[in-house]
Amino acid sequence: MAMLHEAKNIGSSSAEKHPFDVDKIRQDFPALGLRVYGKPLVYLDNAASTQKPVSVLDEEDRCYREYYSNVHRGVHYLSQKATEAYEQARRKVQGFVGAARPEEIVFVRGTTEGINLVASTFGRGRVEAGDEVLITEMEHHSNIVPWQMLCEQTGATLRVAPIDDRGEVILEEYEKLLNERTRLAAMVYVSNALGTINPVERMIEMAHAQDVPVLVDGAQAVPHMKVDVQALDCDFFVFSGHKMFGPTGIGALYGRWDLLSAMPPYQGGGEMIRSVSFAKTEYAEPPARFEAGTPNIVGAIALGAAVDYLQGLGLEAIRQYESGLLDYATEALSAVPGVRLVGTATHRASVVSFLIEGAHPHDVGTILDREGIAVRAGHHCAQPVMDHFGVPATVRASLALYNTRQEIDRLVTGVAKVQEIFG
Repeated sequence: MAMLHEAKNIGSSSAEKHPFDVDKIRQDFPALGLRVYGKPLVYLDNAASTQKPVSVLDEEDRCYREYYSNVHRGVHYLSQKATEAYEQARRKVQGFVGAARPEEIVFVRGTTEGINLVASTFGRGRVEAGDEVLITEMEHHSNIVPWQMLCEQTGATLRVAPIDDRGEVILEEYEKLLNERTRLAAMVYVSNALGTINPVERMIEMAHAQDVPVLVDGAQAVPHMKVDVQALDCDFFVFSGHKMFGPTGIGALYGRWDLLSAMPPYQGGGEMIRSVSFAKTEYAEPPARFEAGTPNIVGAIALGAAVDYLQGLGLEAIRQYESGLLDYATEALSAVPGVRLVGTATHRASVVSFLIEGAHPHDVGTILDREGIAVRAGHHCAQPVMDHFGVPATVRASLALYNTRQEIDRLVTGVAKVQEIFG
């Protein structure tokens, strides 16, 4: 039970209480009214992608119907209106993550593109043969592979800070790996496979003590807690819209202005230029420099609507509600004989990964699906994490602000059915 006690310590116990009407919130999400195989849907795959509220769906529809046009290039009414909505979305994202200025926000397709952008521009200009890039053992593939590619291209070495059997970064080992050859450190804020909340403030502080810039993968953090990039003092921060109740195909990269303004373009084309001739091209200032071509206009505007939705509910209210839900799910699954939790960090958010004795995770996922329960079964694009725990895959139930204790009870009942089948 010590683990459960520790899990309940997430955040400050003295935080202000906010009303949180989950039944009312659920009415905002049409998909939650679906039935699967004749049973009400229990959607517990939020770490993969979240469902969308009506306000986001309506904003997408309204944009296409009422003021759609290409942005930045037109003097006519529709283009002016679309441009204002697009740039207003950038300002909303700026406020959402606490950036100093809207020009520090670059719209990208998602977290993966944001990391690749930094690796291909900032990384290529900084990393040489003999240098090192530092990541952690719990990273998503999107925060591993781009750095491997960079190291292969430059002759640098990828170093990996280990995690312990609770699923926490061993800070002493992380600090030891920081040295005069380290050119960049990249880390996940919240693990998609384990739910671990990393002590990123301390990790950034350690890196900066060695003059090492830091990129934070915030994809699993922004739907669950307030983020302030200036308070974190990170150099880059990336996240995806579809994991925070926004559309697919849109996300954001935050970068410190001094770094962005010194970085070369990621792609060439329209919009990212100041002037073009056959002799020479001069590039635009950020963020336009990194947004070549026609952007995902409607996606960015709808992402702004998702920001409005989250801020309307209150990030602290969301964190408190989900913390209690995570405690409930952890305790309920821990009490089931034959269930093993994978990832028991002191500070966790939103994710319960588990195994059922005698049953392969894919079989568990299939059986739960027939009960109307959507979970994820696999390596969760985090194969090194699975290797650390000596398992090929886990079952992952990932929570969001619209999930309920009753849905957790349904999950536990589904787990019992799995155990009946596999004896």
